[in-house]
This record gives sequence, C-alpha cells and structure tokens, in this order.
Amino acid sequence: MPSFMTSSASVADSIGTVARGTGLLLASLVSLTVGTSFVSTATALEVEIRPTNPQLGDTLTILVQAESADEPPPVVTMGDRTFPTFPLGNNQFQALLPTTPLDDPGRVVVQVTGETVVRNLAVWVSDRSFPTQSLWISGSDDLGTDYEFDRVDEFKALVSDQQLWSGSFLRPTSGPVTTIYGIRRYYNGVFAEDYYHRGVDYAAGTGTPVVAPAAGIVALVDYEANGFEIHGNTVGLDHGQGVASIFLHLSRIDVQEGDRVEAGQVIGAVGSTGISTGPHLHWGLYVHGQAVDPVPWRDGVE
Repeated sequence: MPSFMTSSASVADSIGTVARGTGLLLASLVSLTVGTSFVSTATALEVEIRPTNPQLGDTLTILVQAESADEPPPVVTMGDRTFPTFPLGNNQFQALLPTTPLDDPGRVVVQVTGETVVRNLAVWVSDRSFPTQSLWISGSDDLGTDYEFDRVDEFKALVSDQQLWSGSFLRPTSGPVTTIYGIRRYYNGVFAEDYYHRGVDYAAGTGTPVVAPAAGIVALVDYEANGFEIHGNTVGLDHGQGVASIFLHLSRIDVQEGDRVEAGQVIGAVGSTGISTGPHLHWGLYVHGQAVDPVPWRDGVE
C-alpha cells in the first residue's frame, strides 16, 4: 500500500485552496448538507486523500471516516465512474481510485456521498513526462487469441471484499529494470493513442525465481500452449478490493488457481514465453481494471 502524506477536510461548508508551492495538495473542498434538518448540525463525514500531490499513474486512496456505525458505506465517484468502498473498522472506509497516462492531468473532482452529506473534493493530478519509443514492424498485427484476451479481462475485473495485502509490496524478482511503467509508443511513425506500457519489466536469466509481491489468491494460471500467444505463461494474483498483479512470459509456474500465497512466496520463474525478445519478467499492477504504476506501492523503491 503506498505510504503518503494525508490531506484532511472538515465537514463545515467551505471552499478552500491549499498552496501547491509548499508541496501540498491543491484542493477545493465543498461540503453539501442534504436535508433541512441537518443544516446546522450535519453528520460528520471526514475525508482524507492520499497522496497529497498525485501524478498520472498514481493510485488515489480515499479514506472516509463516518460518525456512526449505523451509516451505510459511502459512495465514491471520480468522473463518470463509481468505485466500491470497503470497511476498515472504527467506522472508517477505503476506496482506491486509479489514474493512468491516458487520463488528462489537472483538476479532478472526487465526490463522496454519505447518508446525509455530500463532499466534493477537487484534486489536482499533475502531468508526468513518460518516455516514448518508436517501433517499426511488418507483417500481421493480428496477435493474441480471443481466449487469451477474455481470460485476462475477466481476471482484471475481479473485486473481492477482503484486503489481503499488508504494507509495502515486494520486488517480484531480481535483475535490472529494462522498461519502466507508462512508456508511450509510435508504431511505424504513428502515435499509439491508447498504448502505454502497463507495468515494469525486469531483465533476469531464465529460471530466476519470481515471488509474490504481496499476499493474494491465485486467480489466473494459463500457458502459451493454451493460446496465451502474447502474455506467454501467466500468473495472476488477486490481492483483494480490486487490486491485482499479473506476471507474464514465465518459464515455469509453481502455483495453481485457488492457492493462497504470501508475500515473498515463489510463484514461478522468469522466462521468454509469448511475445518476448529475451528472458524477462513483466509485472503489471491493476486497480479496478486499470494498470497503475507499481513503484509507489513499493514505497517508491526500484
């Protein structure tokens, strides 16, 4: 889980601006009280957003403190998407919101709706400079199978209730990083609008152990021989609450679907199966189906 500073908002009706010059979040905080009987004494709904200075690729953590255990879970929306909230105990709830290189930087409104209070928080998501690559390819671009895409899409859509991870994620294998998250590409001179590198690549020799970066349930195991033409031999871990890791191009798989694994447990080995130019591990981290930067989940260590 990323370790970030906290931005806290009171429930009083107000509009405030926090200077970014000191490294804090630029936010307009608007609290709307629903129902005339709550105008003077609104039910408390404290909201924290982490990190305080997000950039594209970050995961936004929304922490909501309700006043009463009898209140239903708050509803959290960003743009046109509604995200599930999960109880943390002591009347506190959590929602995780992904951002990616395909999003527009700038002002983003996060709305938190409680039983009697609606909070609108305008978060400034900074732009980020992602490197670009130019690739020149020939031949058919009809790569991958429907079976492969369907299985991976189904895996990315998983949202289980229990948070299985605890603390920072581990590095999944040894070896240097060869391709960072978020790289954009030109294919044959044409910019690929919908493409960005959806993970981190580590170069390592065939057979180098791959470990689970965090606890989870093995929710996907499949092989190049079954039609995983692009991904190669693949393992997917469900860490819970819409967070999932996927590991591609493996030479060996040591787990089965349904297994519970702990952080640091060996799940397979580095290989070069699928579309790969040499032995390496691709680790992708998904939050509610969107590939986010895994590095902040490792406390920014890479």
